[in-house]
Amino acid sequence: MKNILSLALLLFVASAAFAQSNAPVVMSSKKHKVVFQLTSNDTLVHKALIKQITNFLNAAPNARIEVVCHNNGITFLQKDVTKQGEKIRELKAKGVDFVACENTMRERKISRESLMTECRTVPAGLVEIVMKQEKGWSYIKAGF
Repeated sequence: MKNILSLALLLFVASAAFAQSNAPVVMSSKKHKVVFQLTSNDTLVHKALIKQITNFLNAAPNARIEVVCHNNGITFLQKDVTKQGEKIRELKAKGVDFVACENTMRERKISRESLMTECRTVPAGLVEIVMKQEKGWSYIKAGF
């Protein structure tokens, strides 16, 4: 009987030790710098990008993240089009930088006023990405 109680106690302690927690697990305290390129207007890609950035920040809360939107990806930052406005605002509050390409804006006749106030613009999205990479930033293409 004593062995059964000991075994039960051991199983209880082991299960508690391996129980899943909702608290984020910090995997890295390093100051990672990551630039995401978004060229898709697919709302499922936009939703996945938000999740990827959120997961990244949970694992590496000191990371610097920039999202460069150009071509069809500009819809992500258009306040009357995006379905991720609230999530963009939340991530901006956590320090994520959202960038719109002025070349795309000019080509598609998109005004600055039609973009979310949480973003900034750069003359050329691709040049912005290259400059980040030249400064040691890691590159991730958003999408599936």
